[in-house]
Amino acid sequence: MKTNSNKLGHLNALEAAEFLQKHPEAKLIDIRSSMEFLFIGHPVGAIHIGWMEDPDWDINPNFVEDIKAVQTDNCPIIMICRSGNRSEKAGEQLLEAGLSNIYHISDGFEGDRDDNNHRGMLNGWRFFNLPWEQC
Repeated sequence: MKTNSNKLGHLNALEAAEFLQKHPEAKLIDIRSSMEFLFIGHPVGAIHIGWMEDPDWDINPNFVEDIKAVQTDNCPIIMICRSGNRSEKAGEQLLEAGLSNIYHISDGFEGDRDDNNHRGMLNGWRFFNLPWEQC
């Protein structure tokens, strides 16, 4: 687990769940699209702030400001996406904008692909049966 506040912190799903328990001031941000958040499910208590939105997958022009609005007193921000790719890129964007105390969940909500190209079989928030819900 990398925790330097000037660099992006990398946590796997299990580390993130433990971090959130130890740091109740931390905010868990689900950056997937609205459709993913609603229909695939999301971690219990996650705040939805989409980084990219379908159908055009443009980056949310208000993303940095939306994150700033929830990062009170420089509290830790932990971002989750499907597999960790978008959350890593979004985290780098936040650091470039001057924010700190930013983390991402490296295996995401659905996890890495297995040898059959399926997600949810190796790792990720749902794989480890961490608290999640579906709207």
